[in-house]
Amino acid sequence: MAAPVNYTTKISAAQTVAEMQALLAQHGARRISVDYDAAGVPGSLDFVLSTPHGQRAFSLPASVDRMQRLLAVEDTAGRLKSGSKAERTSRAHAERVAWRVMKTWLEAQLALVAAEMIDIGQALLAFLQVDGTAGRFTRSTRSERAWRSPQEATTRRRTEQTMTDPEHKTQAKALTDEFVSVRFRLWHG
Repeated sequence: MAAPVNYTTKISAAQTVAEMQALLAQHGARRISVDYDAAGVPGSLDFVLSTPHGQRAFSLPASVDRMQRLLAVEDTAGRLKSGSKAERTSRAHAERVAWRVMKTWLEAQLALVAAEMIDIGQALLAFLQVDGTAGRFTRSTRSERAWRSPQEATTRRRTEQTMTDPEHKTQAKALTDEFVSVRFRLWHG
């Protein structure tokens, strides 16, 4: 496994958030705001975008605690080389890296949108705010329906009807677990 992307960054979280705000504004975001934690560190970047399904609110969080744990694991494994151990695994460094990773992810998503491979709503679906659930992936029926075409809705209904027997439920669980595992490996390089 390679070291986490952006792990050597010295760019402050505030600077990265400002760069992300500019990117979002260039792509039509409105009402961009930053939610700060008690220490005054950016916790999430919240904004509204026009999607094919209307105005939608999104929240991009920086999972600093998770990043700090990852940096500690990677440092213990000897994959982090720059700076001192204390600096590489500090909370301040995790904040910088977490926000830089989010910016890299956002740039990749916006590149896919620019290439018309996906629309902005698809790119940011995992960060859609539904009923006040800012920054959490929401698998509620309501949020899934908001993005479904009529054809997808029909297919989904048929699939749900066939998923009532135990064998299909076991297969669905295995597929879901594999999907989560693949997303984790892709995210963490």
